[in-house]
Amino acid sequence: MNKILVTGGLGFIGSHTVVELQNEGFEVVIIDDLSNSSIQVLDGITSITGKKPIFEKLDLKEKSKVEAFFKKYSDIKGVIHFAASKAVGESVQEPLLYYENNISTLVYLLKELKNMQEASFIFSSSCTVYGQADELPITENAPVKMAESPYGNTKQIGEEIISDTCKVLPNLKAIALRYFNPVGSHESANIGELPIGVPQNLVPFITQTAIGIREQLSVFGDDYPTPDGTCIRDYIHVVDLAKAHVIALKRLLENKNKSNFETFNLGTGTGSSVLEVIKSFEHVSGKKLNYKIVGRREGDVISAYADTSKANIDLGWKAALSLDDAMRSAWKWEQKVRKN
Repeated sequence: MNKILVTGGLGFIGSHTVVELQNEGFEVVIIDDLSNSSIQVLDGITSITGKKPIFEKLDLKEKSKVEAFFKKYSDIKGVIHFAASKAVGESVQEPLLYYENNISTLVYLLKELKNMQEASFIFSSSCTVYGQADELPITENAPVKMAESPYGNTKQIGEEIISDTCKVLPNLKAIALRYFNPVGSHESANIGELPIGVPQNLVPFITQTAIGIREQLSVFGDDYPTPDGTCIRDYIHVVDLAKAHVIALKRLLENKNKSNFETFNLGTGTGSSVLEVIKSFEHVSGKKLNYKIVGRREGDVISAYADTSKANIDLGWKAALSLDDAMRSAWKWEQKVRKN
């Protein structure tokens, strides 16, 4: 049984990926510093899979602790690296926090993989590497433009660091998964998106507004050059996304990769505007949402949705769940969390 390290494994995407890994028979070790997650997520994962993953509370910025971890778990075969700060708006206000947290941690992990006989590495990247793309849908060959935010820049730099490292380390194989906008939760509602403090992402803000935690949802701008004036994104169900990580990992472990460093877009291939997401939520929940159009937000691109043909063909992966599915599961999760 292959032992896999998942950093940030109690976070939103990380926890769903741990579930899918355990469902596929992998042994999982989670590292998380609990800065934007809760230890209770461990119970959620265990209740779904019937197996408790190994958990180590660790701050990846502490190099000596990362070194000690890899001495303790010398039999790790692969790493899926989620641990990072991830809010676009916050990164504009706190750039140094983002560079320290997202870059130094990656370097310390790769330094440890350097010593392994064979290492498979999956990097949690983002469509933000494309900035405001010239053509839609966005393919993996789209030029990586100057980032619109420090967060986006950390993903660009991260990919460059991995690519450079793979060129000189024949034992290292890596895939960067550039995902679009993950939403929804596991159908059991035992795990889901639970941001600490005020949500930075649209869907948890929608569900928190609907349940009465937030007074009103702000829609940032209705004067964009889009059909309804609001920004367009490619919203992908987190369970579809999690399954893609398992498929990508198997590709590396089974030596099916075409080069030591590959990139794949993960999305649905369809763009939805902010107002369309609100309508989808209202449709599946039967609730009217209190929202208000406000000014544009710094760092936001107008429109971004994926061309997923490379992932469809090379990985044999395709998003299966709809926006309505995602909104329904997100609402189910929100209601369950607030009951407890």
